[in-house]
Amino acid sequence: MSGRPLDVLEASLDETVTVALKDGTAYVGTLAGYDQHMNVVLDAPHAGDEIDSFDELTVESVEDTTIIRGDNVVSITV
Repeated sequence: MSGRPLDVLEASLDETVTVALKDGTAYVGTLAGYDQHMNVVLDAPHAGDEIDSFDELTVESVEDTTIIRGDNVVSITV
């Protein structure tokens, strides 16, 4: 998947994503929303979705609706 960042996010709505943050943590959840500042809203991942592991990151699955400020985001992986 390639394109402009917001177009990629639009195509990834309702998909399971991993959001890596500046502090070395990452959160896995279903992409429920975003805005032009790359603030993202994650819901709990769909049942049965696999959680990828990253060697350098602590990966946590979100349990409730979570809003992540775009200033903290390093990458979003689908």
